[in-house]
Amino acid sequence: MARLGGGRYLRGVARLEITRHLHAFFPQLPEREVELEAGTVAEAVGALERLAPGIGFYLCDERGALRRHVNVFVDEHMVRDRKRLSDPLGPASRVFIVQSLSGG
Repeated sequence: MARLGGGRYLRGVARLEITRHLHAFFPQLPEREVELEAGTVAEAVGALERLAPGIGFYLCDERGALRRHVNVFVDEHMVRDRKRLSDPLGPASRVFIVQSLSGG
């Protein structure tokens, strides 16, 4: 991804994969994968929110940080910035959103 002045990134088309569990809560999302134009993880979450209202707050708290039970991987690497979601996405990044499940 090319970095532009002012800390901005050139936007590309990222492919987001979501777990079946998340799709069950947000059936308006494609069943496995969605392509979104985004330069950062935060922009990708914003684009998801426009497709499936409520998913942004499901994934992030009121300050915009990832919730403890949510993990996001970009090109097989866990995101580093869980508070601002500023990790950059490349022109063809693969983003995988996983919700931890627990119970007995």
